[in-house]
Amino acid sequence: MGNSYAGQLKSARFEEALHNSIEASLRCSSVVPRPIFSQLYLDPDQPPFLPEDVKPKVEELDKELVHRYSQNGNLDFSTNQTVNEMEDEEEDEDMSDSSSPPIPYSQKPAPEGSCTTDGFCQAGKDLRLVSLCMEQIDIPAGFLLVGAKSPNLPEHILVCAVDKRFLPDDHGKNALLGFSGNCIGCGERGFRYFTEFSNHINLKLTTQPKKQKHLKYYLVRSSQGVLSKGPLICWKECRSRQSSAASLSAKPNSSVSPSTTPEGGSANGYKSGFTQTDVANGNANGGRNNVLSSTVSRPMPHSTSPSPGCAAGDQASMSSSGPPKKRHRGWSPGSPVPPPGLAAPVPTIRPSSRTEPLLSVPVPQSMLTGILQPQPIPAGETVIVPENLLNNSGVRPVILIGYGTLPYFYGNVGDIVVSPLLVNCYKIPQLENKDLDLLGLTSSQLLSVENMILLTIQYLVQLGQYQSRALAESMLTTSEFLKEISYELITGKVSFLASHFKNTSLGDDLDKLLEKMLQQRGESVIIPFNGDVSECVSSQEAIAMVSTQEPDLDVDTFQIYQPQLTVARKLLSQVCAIADSGNQSLDLGHFSKVDFIVIVPRSEVLVQQTLQRIRQSGVLVDLGLEDNGTAYQRAEKYVVRLDNEIQTKFEVFMRRVKQNPYTLFVLVHDNAHVDLTSAISSSLSHGEPSHGLADRVINCREVLEAFNLLVLQVSSFPYALQTQQSRISSSNEVHWIQFDTVDDAASEDKLYFGLNEYSKSLQWGVTSPLLRCDETFEKMVNTLLERYPRLHSMVIRCYLLIQQYSQALMALTTMASLRDHSTPETLSIMDDLITSPGKDKNGCGHMLVIRVPSVQLAMLAKERLQEVRDKLGLQYRFEILLGNPASELTVAKHFVTRLKAWRGNEQDDWIPRTYQDLEGLPCIVILTGKDPLGETFPRSLKYCDLRLIDSSYLTRTALEQEVGLACCYVSKEAIRGPIVALDLSEKEHEKANGSENDSDELLIDLDRPQSNSSAVTGTSGSLADNGVSSSSAADKCQKQAPSLNFQTVAHSSVDEGTYPSFTAGETLKQECDSLGNQMASSTTSKLSSLPSVSQTFRWPAHSAKDTKALRVALPRIVILSKAAYCLLSSQKSGNLPSSSSLLPHADVSWLSSLRPLLHKDMNSEEQSLYYRQWTTARQHHADFSNQGEASGSRSFHPRRLLLTGPPQVGKTGSYLQFLRILFRMLIRLLEVDVYDEEEINAHHTENSEITQSSNDHWPDIEIFSKMSFDLSVHDPKYRTISPVYTEQLSRVKQEARKETKSEEPKKRETVSMMLTKYAAYNTFHHCEQCHQYMDLNPAAQAFTFSSSMLGEEVQLHFIIPKSKENHFVFSKQGKHLESMRLPLVSDKNLNAVKSPIFTPSSGRHEHGLLNLYHAMEGISHLHLLVVKEYEMPLYRKYWPNHIMLVLPGMFNNAGVGAARFLIKELSYHNLELERNRLEELGVKRQCVWPFIVVMDDSCVLWNMHSVHEQSSQSLEPGGSSKNVSLKSVLQHIEATPKIVHYAILGVQKWNSKLNARKAKAPFSRCHVRDFILLNIDLTQNVQYDLNRYFCEDVDFNLRTNSSGLLICRFNNFSVMKKHIQVGGQKDFVVKPKIMVSDSLAPILPLQYVCAPDSEHTLLAAPSQFLLEKFLQHATYKLFPQAIHNFKNPVLAIDCYLNIGLEVAICYISSRPHSVNVNCEGVFFSGLLLYLCDSFVGADLLKRFRFLKGATLCVICQDRSSLRQTIVRLELEDEWQFRLRDEFQTANSSDDKPLYFLTGRHI
Repeated sequence: MGNSYAGQLKSARFEEALHNSIEASLRCSSVVPRPIFSQLYLDPDQPPFLPEDVKPKVEELDKELVHRYSQNGNLDFSTNQTVNEMEDEEEDEDMSDSSSPPIPYSQKPAPEGSCTTDGFCQAGKDLRLVSLCMEQIDIPAGFLLVGAKSPNLPEHILVCAVDKRFLPDDHGKNALLGFSGNCIGCGERGFRYFTEFSNHINLKLTTQPKKQKHLKYYLVRSSQGVLSKGPLICWKECRSRQSSAASLSAKPNSSVSPSTTPEGGSANGYKSGFTQTDVANGNANGGRNNVLSSTVSRPMPHSTSPSPGCAAGDQASMSSSGPPKKRHRGWSPGSPVPPPGLAAPVPTIRPSSRTEPLLSVPVPQSMLTGILQPQPIPAGETVIVPENLLNNSGVRPVILIGYGTLPYFYGNVGDIVVSPLLVNCYKIPQLENKDLDLLGLTSSQLLSVENMILLTIQYLVQLGQYQSRALAESMLTTSEFLKEISYELITGKVSFLASHFKNTSLGDDLDKLLEKMLQQRGESVIIPFNGDVSECVSSQEAIAMVSTQEPDLDVDTFQIYQPQLTVARKLLSQVCAIADSGNQSLDLGHFSKVDFIVIVPRSEVLVQQTLQRIRQSGVLVDLGLEDNGTAYQRAEKYVVRLDNEIQTKFEVFMRRVKQNPYTLFVLVHDNAHVDLTSAISSSLSHGEPSHGLADRVINCREVLEAFNLLVLQVSSFPYALQTQQSRISSSNEVHWIQFDTVDDAASEDKLYFGLNEYSKSLQWGVTSPLLRCDETFEKMVNTLLERYPRLHSMVIRCYLLIQQYSQALMALTTMASLRDHSTPETLSIMDDLITSPGKDKNGCGHMLVIRVPSVQLAMLAKERLQEVRDKLGLQYRFEILLGNPASELTVAKHFVTRLKAWRGNEQDDWIPRTYQDLEGLPCIVILTGKDPLGETFPRSLKYCDLRLIDSSYLTRTALEQEVGLACCYVSKEAIRGPIVALDLSEKEHEKANGSENDSDELLIDLDRPQSNSSAVTGTSGSLADNGVSSSSAADKCQKQAPSLNFQTVAHSSVDEGTYPSFTAGETLKQECDSLGNQMASSTTSKLSSLPSVSQTFRWPAHSAKDTKALRVALPRIVILSKAAYCLLSSQKSGNLPSSSSLLPHADVSWLSSLRPLLHKDMNSEEQSLYYRQWTTARQHHADFSNQGEASGSRSFHPRRLLLTGPPQVGKTGSYLQFLRILFRMLIRLLEVDVYDEEEINAHHTENSEITQSSNDHWPDIEIFSKMSFDLSVHDPKYRTISPVYTEQLSRVKQEARKETKSEEPKKRETVSMMLTKYAAYNTFHHCEQCHQYMDLNPAAQAFTFSSSMLGEEVQLHFIIPKSKENHFVFSKQGKHLESMRLPLVSDKNLNAVKSPIFTPSSGRHEHGLLNLYHAMEGISHLHLLVVKEYEMPLYRKYWPNHIMLVLPGMFNNAGVGAARFLIKELSYHNLELERNRLEELGVKRQCVWPFIVVMDDSCVLWNMHSVHEQSSQSLEPGGSSKNVSLKSVLQHIEATPKIVHYAILGVQKWNSKLNARKAKAPFSRCHVRDFILLNIDLTQNVQYDLNRYFCEDVDFNLRTNSSGLLICRFNNFSVMKKHIQVGGQKDFVVKPKIMVSDSLAPILPLQYVCAPDSEHTLLAAPSQFLLEKFLQHATYKLFPQAIHNFKNPVLAIDCYLNIGLEVAICYISSRPHSVNVNCEGVFFSGLLLYLCDSFVGADLLKRFRFLKGATLCVICQDRSSLRQTIVRLELEDEWQFRLRDEFQTANSSDDKPLYFLTGRHI
């Protein structure tokens, strides 16, 4: 039953019993049905077996079995003895004939009165392991404890002490003859003969006692001190393959802990050596998983086992023995489930060396470790195992334990295998209800184990011989079955098959026939091209034939298409996400260069293909790695093959990684799913030399730890990298984009045609589909499989395929009679292959790929087909190539010449190195190797023959890899001009061809145009812009065919083999089903009104009549085996191919057989999460080691990414583009966009005659104080504010200003600059130097001070990190902050700056340039961030090592004026405190340093400018500049002589014209902002307006100047300001306070004010903000006479407010002794009074004159103060007011609106 190779069971009776049993069990869930064995073998009337009945019964059964099995022939697949045979056949040495009766042995009677009980010695002491397992047993030195077996007590082991010299070594050798042993029970010593010893321990043997037969096991003691059964004693030299568990000695020390798990073993209930079983799913496990254990090796941890062995602990804990030896009673019926470790399945093909746990469900510990007590044997339940069973059947039957009691086996029990594999499949762990809910099940829906087993058995019984053979073969790994095939070929087992194929199907001798044909042909050969196969020429002529015209080859030029660009960007954004993740695993700011290496599997073609792409892409030059001249040669160092040389090359690469810390290296592991073997298991199993290399490289410690190395694994079949132990975080997976609709792909001229599309194409209903199954071939295979049962099916398939192609060639050239003996599929492929060059003037043709995984078979196929081809004279017609990954392509010289002629521009020494180089060459490529490795094939590939890909490819990866060979991009342009797509005769076809605009039906292009055309991509330049497909030309075409889809494209490829140089009528050899009227009518009407495709595209090298023959890229035709076809054709809908139901990869196993199904519409991200949840890496998988006790301890490598996408979709181009844009981004990270704007209002400036020499470093206060202050604002940021009135401004022609009305706020000019070592950085910058500057934990301190300006005590909070406490003075208790330390004016310290630096910042916790470490050259400095209370937590998070001054909560909505006001107030308060403190120490008050720096958070770089010496007039004016540090700028300014006499010092704002302009004075007395040194002592009485949102610095500068204080700008320094797109100046989105609906129109600035007490919509924004915004936009309403009238400005007392670009403001200070502009004779057009204080009086106003009709605007805090001001200033005397001219800002009264009144001058 267990192995259906061995003939059929008496199926009728068996199935009847099985059916009855299933029916009974399904009807009644409570009663366990009667065991099938009992029903089959144990009829009630059958007498019990008696000892004297044994012989005749054995012979009868033997004859019956021999008769039964010989009907189907012997099926012994393995010529080498397997483990169980060796174990059992040791005994046959002394036996004459294995079927002869046993030699009688007379045992010496026991001494009188001695004990004769089994399991006890003659002294009556218990020897059973069960009894002694906890006893401490003393044995002499040199002795070992071993287990003996008694035939009468098979379930027990007897404990003995034996001298180890008489036991064998690890190799079954060197055991001394004889015996020396002691009895453990009674302690008797010195037994010198085993016969004597066996008598003493009551073995009661009926044959001659031999130690080899009865001393079976070493006994070992576990860590808990329990004595238990260990490994088998290896009595014979091990003849099986060495196990990978070579470390396990055959003679373990008795002290070795049996719980130790050796490599390859497992102590958690998983058993090595069994395949996982998933029968519950209804398929035979969807993969290499099967209940038939016929190919599984015995899992015993000793060196004879081909499996790596299982845990000693598992073995030792079992008291029940394995199957007993021949002719002895053996198997206890009392144990329904013998321990799994005792099953002894025999490899039917060759012993496997599997290391993975093959059971999907962990076996419960209790089942494994329970002591199985001996049971009484019920009479009548005995089954005799006949002699010669193994010899007769060829294999051992496998008895799968189900349920109930096993029969009692008697006789030759070593020839059967009892396996718990089946029952263990159903030991599903107890599931919680929530787990069941997840699976959509209830506990009542789960079948009992018994019922599941019965249903499975029924399924297995119904398997035919072919299916069971397929299941057996599917259990071998790819490496194993390839070794098996190699073995069959080497040992000559195929000779019978080979001789069968020596004759043709007609019975003629093939070789003789070919010789005859050769002789008939003589010296001539068939014409190479441009002629029929009946035409012959001489060999010399054939070689000399060249193309008559230049072919239009579609040689792919390297381009990056839109999807590739999108995926490259996805990769880049994921790298950025890693850098931003906060775990500091990647610091992109650290790198200035990108370097890379690509590691590919062992394929010479793939290496050359990757090199070609790297060269064509120009990436080496773009990354600055190589020069243009050297890039071609040096490309080779960037691609490394995973072979034995990789170690040295990789070491060179890693040296580069270590030596270049500022270069970001990217290690690209292409085809990462190939060879996932771990380095450890590879070395232990002595596998292929290349195994485990990827693990050694990718997972080595140096790679994991290198901070400047990213690992990018690329795979089309990533499933084995997506397990529970995956090293790649699911968030670091980047999946290829999926086009869900045709519109998504509209910009592309080609569509990807992959596995899904192939499966779905079967539903198109065409008679010549793209996926095909050769039914005739499959029938032939089945016949041969029955005839040659011992050969692997791939060998049979390959021999048949060779014969089919050979006969097809002969049939098409010389022997037409063979046509009927070739399958139509093969015949049509070969017909196409050899006729297409004949119809082409250049000799272009198709490629056929035949996939033959076995290298030996592939070589055989190549030699045989080449021989047939050459003898038929076709050697110049088409080439036959062996595509072996291990070697380069070898193409015949005349074909290379032809390829070079086609390409036109190749060098003399050019040879094809990749399959794409073979574009257009008619050829057969026999592709061999374990896996296809991602090689790309040319467009001329038309056929993929996968008929050899059968039951050995039942995992998702294996199958999809094979079909992936055919995947490619196909043209949308396959649909052209309408004809009827029906079964037409040739005439009808031609007629239809002529009717270009027939609108009734849709035309499908039925001839397969020559694929190597530039029709679509050859002229990529016209379709592509900057390497990315543009949609210009392609879109026009696509819009004409709205229904372009895979279905219509594929119809164009239904014909078997045609070229466009002849009419479509000639080519319509086969039928094509109608597309149906529905589809036709839906598209034809749209198509017919538009020009055809051929009219849209103007392809070069085509005449008008040739345009019709556009060569369009079409899908390849794939011929599958029956098994693969049935699987792939079952997909009906959804995104998932049917192959997704298979085990994803041979190196992984399902976590549980009970799991949810993959949903048909799962995308690749969801599939990844599914596999990560439900699959686990097997023991030899490289990821297996990445697991801990808890899932949390599994570690993802933070710098590792996975790029996945379908085969041949363009992943290589994508990752090369990724490298390019990664480099660009790093350069961008080293660049900064700074404002580059020339100063404004240059013509308003009064040229001061007083100036200093340009060589002066500091201003001379005597000269400087005599200079006049330039009131005009020159900062380009302020190009839209009101100009400040000066006498010069009044002379400016007003017309010139009129243009500015149309000027909208335009985008400010920026320029990109490289960051230097002196730059200020944001939070994204990390480096070794400033690491500590960024990362310390702060402790908070509070500091309070009182400000009279606010009229109340305001508490300011300081947050001071421990490392910065030295800058502050604390009270003696250390709890109270007293002051911030200030230096002295006289201090001179080159390693410090004196001024504390204050930076107000808002909304820029990440982007503000607050890292001044490099700008300050790393010296100690005092830097305080000034932040709002609500933003403090964010700033604290990003800048933990910065001192923070936190503004009170009342300022959360305030503008920048408040921050500057408080900085200045705090600083003055602190100055006074420090003066008091230092005065006590004897320091004069005026000696304390009074300056602070107030700097914006966007200052990034500082420059120093120097003027050229002008030696002659011819020299252009100008100078040079260099980047300097903030430290040097501050130290220079702080060194200014008499600095305490200056109020404000600043620098100019950088622009690119600074150096080019004529040199100006080194110092200017003008406005400064952005970066200032502020003298808080001198400016004590000049305040920033704390209410202001805009222009607070212009206002402050004007106040300071009018107070007679000096403002100095150093023109030899400039500051660059970064353009930061977020945060900064507080701007409110003005919304209504009470939202009525979300869809309100935006509120305009003129609506920001309203009449008091009106019903106007009240707004949620600060009143000051609303006022300032209103004033900017209300110029025409408020000051109509002032517009464009700079002679008559608006008078503003004590304030500067922006009231619009068209109006000039004359600033006048009301303070006594203030310095004001001369306004004598000026008539003002308006008066602006803003919150005026007591200094403004009626007398002051009466000094000024106003135009008639001038307008007034008085602004006050509230309504009452507005009225008081009107009265106090006697305004009603000269100004006319109306009630309706009173306004307020549109706030509610809670928000304290501002009030203003407008009036007109009388």
